[in-house]
Amino acid sequence: MSEVKIAAETRTEFGKGAARRIRRDSKVPGVLYGHGSDPLHLTLPGHDLLLALRTANVLISLDIDGKSNELAIPKAVQRDPLKGYLEHVDLQLVKRGEKVTVEIYVHTEGELAPGGNLLEHVLNSLPVETEATHIPESVTVSVEGLGAGASILAKDIPLPAGTTLAVEEDTVVLQVLAAQAEEASGEAEGESAEA
Repeated sequence: MSEVKIAAETRTEFGKGAARRIRRDSKVPGVLYGHGSDPLHLTLPGHDLLLALRTANVLISLDIDGKSNELAIPKAVQRDPLKGYLEHVDLQLVKRGEKVTVEIYVHTEGELAPGGNLLEHVLNSLPVETEATHIPESVTVSVEGLGAGASILAKDIPLPAGTTLAVEEDTVVLQVLAAQAEEASGEAEGESAEA
């Protein structure tokens, strides 16, 4: 996992007008919270933050007003629904060695058994508990040769060392569905046309 350094400034202006002024300067308003401390309102450089957020569960090293360094992970990111620019970000304060609960993407590899089976991702991401400075970006699961009716449970997914499940072990993550027969639907349409 990579650690991204971002210079941040504390902000004293709040509300829609202040947020618009911040965004006009290509910056993003944000809040840093956690560990029982009061929320700290920040202004972050928009471009640097956008690049950092391209990595899932990125660890951000914040240089706040050039005085203090804090580690944080993104918890909520608000984007403009039409233009896609960042509107606001919530950051959770973390410490080295601390365990955090995050979601990591589940990637698949391999081919399903012949027969036109379909793979359904019941969960696209898997909730796990891991050390804040060693968050895995994703996990890869082999679906090689799985046939209709097969499923992969959370406990079947190999996790990196130091990472544990934050969901029930029997939770279905992936399942293989049988393809619908096209002839059967064609016959049903023909029968209804004759009636």
